[in-house]
Amino acid sequence: MSKVTDFLACPTPKAWLKSVHENIDLLLIDHAHCEKKAASMAIKLMFQYPEHVKLMHCMSRLAREELRHFEQVLVVLNTRNVTFKHQKPSRYAGEMHRMARTSKSDRLVDLLIIGAFIEARSCERFSKLVPLLNNDLAQFYGRLHEAEERHFENYLDFAGSIAGSSIESRVNEFAAKEADLIQTPDTIFRFHSGPLQ
Repeated sequence: MSKVTDFLACPTPKAWLKSVHENIDLLLIDHAHCEKKAASMAIKLMFQYPEHVKLMHCMSRLAREELRHFEQVLVVLNTRNVTFKHQKPSRYAGEMHRMARTSKSDRLVDLLIIGAFIEARSCERFSKLVPLLNNDLAQFYGRLHEAEERHFENYLDFAGSIAGSSIESRVNEFAAKEADLIQTPDTIFRFHSGPLQ
């Protein structure tokens, strides 16, 4: 977990954590959407960058794992009699992706850095949520925490190796943006939102 906490520029705000219990159903629905989007992103990278064979193999495995997580969250929702439905996403991922450069090679590096931040924040939030939740949900999120940490490391390692040079300055730019998104108040409660206004 130290790698994740060192990577992120700020911890999850206490105000966000205080809103969890009254918004747990929204959190779970959004979590399911996040797992589905993570699988979609991995598949998109496979199609857009087939020349990076090692990345393609890694993304294939990652997509399958994210889809299994999606199915597992659906089971949790069903157990709680919560209907999975479309809901407006938070601004988090969209704002991060707006920073991605447009040239093909630079864009890939940026997308991988963004993937690292999304996975790192998920990992950090799972860790923070475990003590707040009942036994079944706590155990579930505890198991997912390990996978998210591994995904974070995969994304970051590929970003560095594909860039072929230091990515520290670019990571720092995304870290500042990510911290701002996490700390700035939001009008909706989501897995990657800031604290509620």
